[in-house]
Amino acid sequence: QAPLVESGGGSVQAGGSLRLSCRASGYPGSWNWCLGWFRQAQGRERAEVAGIDNAGRPTYANSVKGRFTISKDFPNNILYLQMNNLKTDDTAKYYCAARRCGEVDYSVFGQGTQVTVSA
Repeated sequence: QAPLVESGGGSVQAGGSLRLSCRASGYPGSWNWCLGWFRQAQGRERAEVAGIDNAGRPTYANSVKGRFTISKDFPNNILYLQMNNLKTDDTAKYYCAARRCGEVDYSVFGQGTQVTVSA
């Protein structure tokens, strides 16, 4: 399987912003792949943060609605997650993920990038 490669993580103070990127060249929408972002905080299960389908329609977890924006550069197969007004609860490792559109479960995950938000 082709890798998903995340970048853009780092440390920021609460209220700040970060933008994550994911190179997903092996998972184009034209091949019926949909993409999303997950996160896993220490001691917690990995959970979906946002997803985007082949038509560019986004979905968000309630905890990030209004603060995070998922988008995709379709020609270049790059996925983004713009994170604004970050909170300490957003501290986690963030993963890019891919699933076959029409399936519920994601089958491919990247290695992740750490986001740390300090008070």
